[in-house]
Amino acid sequence: MTRSSRNPALNAHGLTHLDRDNRPAMVDVSGKEVTQRVAVAEARVVLPSNVARALKASGHRTKKGPVFDTAIIAGVMAAKRTHELIPFCHPLGLENCAVEIEAARGGVIVIRCRVSVRHKTGVEMEALTGASVAALTVYDMCKALSHDIRIEGVQLVEKTGGKKDFKR
Repeated sequence: MTRSSRNPALNAHGLTHLDRDNRPAMVDVSGKEVTQRVAVAEARVVLPSNVARALKASGHRTKKGPVFDTAIIAGVMAAKRTHELIPFCHPLGLENCAVEIEAARGGVIVIRCRVSVRHKTGVEMEALTGASVAALTVYDMCKALSHDIRIEGVQLVEKTGGKKDFKR
């Protein structure tokens, strides 16, 4: 019996989400243990200096409303719907999702999304989706001031639970 025939979602190259015939497949988590899973992801929004000054002077508001508060809500909503956006993500009843946003030096807005659940599969994609959509929301709410806004550095910062932990 090959590795891929024991787990139909693990092909001969050790890649998940491909079966032994290299066809797309959802990972079977039925045999996994339920553990506490936590993931933290980060995204950075880089604003031109004039936009950063205007945003700070307005208390982080634009004509569309409160930028940070709206981005927090959007990030949480996105994390909860990750399975609808990313193929083969398992639907999860998230037990907690928190999005934190801070204006750092140099016109950088740092967004962190922390997600947790007790389940058989991790929440990395939920945290990454939450951070990404929060960043996109900041862009959307500030684009009238400039289209020279960058979203960068979207990354998993930390995860616990499951086979192995990770910390950047």
